[in-house]
Parts: sequence; C-alpha cells; structure tokens
Amino acid sequence: MRSRFSSLREDRFVFLDAPGGSQVPDEVGDAIARTLREASANIGANYETSKRVEGILATAREDGARFLGCSSDDVVFGTNMTWLDFALSRTASRDWKEGDRILVSRLDHDGGVAPWVELAADRGFEVEWVNVTEDLRLDYDDLANRLDERVRVVACVASSNAVGTIIDVARVSELAHEVGALCWVDAVQYAAHEPVDVEALGCDVFITSAYKFCGPHIGLAYGRHDLLESWRPYKARPAASEPVGRRFEVGTAPYELLAGFSATIAYLESIGGMEAIAAYEHELGQRFLDGLPDAATVYGLQTMDGRVATFLLNLEGVDAVGAAKRLADEGFGVWAHDNWFSLGLREKLPYPDSAIRVGLIHYNTPDEIDRFNAALARL
Repeated sequence: MRSRFSSLREDRFVFLDAPGGSQVPDEVGDAIARTLREASANIGANYETSKRVEGILATAREDGARFLGCSSDDVVFGTNMTWLDFALSRTASRDWKEGDRILVSRLDHDGGVAPWVELAADRGFEVEWVNVTEDLRLDYDDLANRLDERVRVVACVASSNAVGTIIDVARVSELAHEVGALCWVDAVQYAAHEPVDVEALGCDVFITSAYKFCGPHIGLAYGRHDLLESWRPYKARPAASEPVGRRFEVGTAPYELLAGFSATIAYLESIGGMEAIAAYEHELGQRFLDGLPDAATVYGLQTMDGRVATFLLNLEGVDAVGAAKRLADEGFGVWAHDNWFSLGLREKLPYPDSAIRVGLIHYNTPDEIDRFNAALARL
C-alpha cells in the first residue's frame, strides 16, 4: 500500500501528524490532474467535457453516500468542515429566536464552536459548554442537565482532534431529540479512523473533511433529508435545487477535487475499507501506548478503548516545543501546541505551556511506532 504514495516510498521521514492532515496516494493526484486536462467544463452543456463533469459529480455523490451511510441526495460538498459549519449553521438558524440556546462540547475543535459563537453574537442566542469528565470523556450527565426546550442544537465532535476521545453520538442524538434539538457533529477526526453510518448514529448534520483521510482539500457533509428540505438555502436563485443536498453548494463545484475524492474512496475500499483500517489502527495505537517510556504522561484515556489513535502527551522535564523540533530533526513529524484549537478543552488540560500530539493513521507501521518510542525514550 505504501508504494502508492510518493511521500512514503522512502522511509527517511515518519509522518505521525495525521490529525493535521494525511499524506495522499498518487492515484488521487492523478485523478485531479486528469480532470483538469480532460474535463475542464461546467455542467449543463451538450458537449463531451461537460458530460464528463456531470459524471464526476454524480459519482462523487454516490461515493460520499457510501462513505457516510446515507442517500446520495443528502450529501453536501464544500470547501472544508469549517466552511460548511459556518454556512449551514446560518441556514439552520433563519427562524430561531433571541434567547435560544446552543450547547457545544469542551472536546470540540473551534471550527465547530466559532460558527455558533459568532451566530449567537449576531442574533442574541446563548452558547454554553458541556463539560468533560476527569479522564476527558464527554460528561453525558452534564449534557442532560443542560437540555431544555430552548436548546436548538447540540454541537459536538465525534472524536477529539486533541486527545482522541470518541463521543457516543447516538446517545447525544437521543438526548438532543428528546427536547427537539438538533444533533450537529464535527466528524473530521472520527471519519478518518472509524466506519461511519450516519443513520445508525441518528444525528441531523455530520461534517468531515477528506484531507484527513488521504483525500483532497474538500469538505463533505450529511444532512437529514427532511431537515434539508425544510431549510431555505443561501444560493443563487437559478442554481440547481435537486438533489436536495445540491441546494447548499454555492457556485461552481471544484470538479477536479470531486474526482480526487472519488479516487480517495476507491483507495480506501481497495485496502479493506474503514472497518479494516480501524482494526489495524487500534492495534497500532495500543502498541504505541504499551511502548511509551515511563516518563511520558498521556492526557485522557490510557488505553485504546473509547478513542482513536490520536494522543496528547508530555515527557517529564522535556519542553514540548523543543522536543517536537528535535524529533523532526531525527525524522519524526509531530506537533507541539498549546490549545490545539480546542479552547474549551484547554481549560481542563493540566500542562502549563504546550504538549506533543501524536496522530497515527493506517499507513504507519509497527516499526515506525517502535522507532518513535525509542526516540521519545532518548529525549
């Protein structure tokens, strides 16, 4: 599999930075380039390149639906998760009233919080944090206690981009729906590591970005069908309104990136799909945890139960920023940062300055993990 990535053919550098973005197989880049060469057109014309573009768009919708576990009618493409979150939140809230409440989770990336904070500032809504437990899981009791008839949406990540914790989205959906609220999910980290079935999760909106799972820089969303049909979109009026997900895609689509997206889904399916990937990454993550030096402190869950293979840690007596630089010099790509764009979670993390984030993905190998743990031990 690694031979399909130009960036992985030489083992000189080990990419352990998957939460920031993944490496991309050559076939994805080839699909993008081929589209620019052979299908540089727009939809709706009678000539061949336009028909090719229409085929690319239809295929991408079917691929997105298969990846998410929904109808292709309910797939929405956009620039990235954050862009989709800002756009769809404005659409959803057209008829909300001043004093309505929005709940967000302390595990959330700010890309899933800022849209609601800014919306609340513009419209007079209230935003509240749902707390986390001591081991950095979502506090479902706190969520239940905060719910009332004024809550319009419960926004949460499906898994934390900082500490890897997985949220029980089905449980959040059930709690939200009991008071008539929407369950709105930032799945950027989750969809890159776990199989997705949005209908089983019961959520109303589910958004991710393909560049986290070996694809191009494009966002992908699911919206519950009757919900999308009920919204009045912000769009140019003559633009297509069918299928319903198309209503929320503003302007001309990036057809070359949609071709790259389809190549990404084909790549993932060719290596066993997300079920096989999740099982392999689970084993890889446990190997990493088992091999950590004694001086390492991992924040949050201490096993692979209830998490993806994204870890936040520090080494006793070692500056995180300096450690990340030294590791890069040795050929290991990790990041050191203060808040990881998880501003609510940062208030619950005990380190004073920064921490090291290690994010594994399916193209990592056991040998890479062992070499990295040895490098941590040397530090």
